[in-house]
Amino acid sequence: MDRYDLFMQEAIKEALKAQQLGEVPIGAVIVHRDQVIGRGHNLRETKQDPLAHAEMIAIKEASQQLNSWRLNECELYVTLEPCPMCAGAIIQARVERLIFATEDPKAGCAGTLLNLLNEDRFNHQTEVISGVRREECSLLLTRFFQNLRQQKKLKKQQQKRER
Repeated sequence: MDRYDLFMQEAIKEALKAQQLGEVPIGAVIVHRDQVIGRGHNLRETKQDPLAHAEMIAIKEASQQLNSWRLNECELYVTLEPCPMCAGAIIQARVERLIFATEDPKAGCAGTLLNLLNEDRFNHQTEVISGVRREECSLLLTRFFQNLRQQKKLKKQQQKRER
């Protein structure tokens, strides 16, 4: 197992924590000199906070660990391609490298819809590596949303029976 797989596995562990809470299973870790210094998983529903994305939580924790807003020499591993907000935070935090598992066709800003991380008009660019454990993370998300749709369908059927 190479280092990308190893640290993506840590991000997947975070995604599974989100899933246990009924959240969309997205997880992130920040690595500095081969040590995990920040962890996060999606908590938008739990906290009713639009900023509670896995990446944002991991960035905040890593900044506190380093006692700096600059995450120089850091890599961010995340199970789903970052959205515009998270891509902006990655740039602002000066993260050196982003490694993500699967593309986000609805909000991906690390190459799918836009590539904010390699926009040369910004004062910082982040190296992007995609596809690390893609199938595993894609399946995790697909199953979550299939389950959610099934639960909604069953709830509607239950409501019809109660009328």
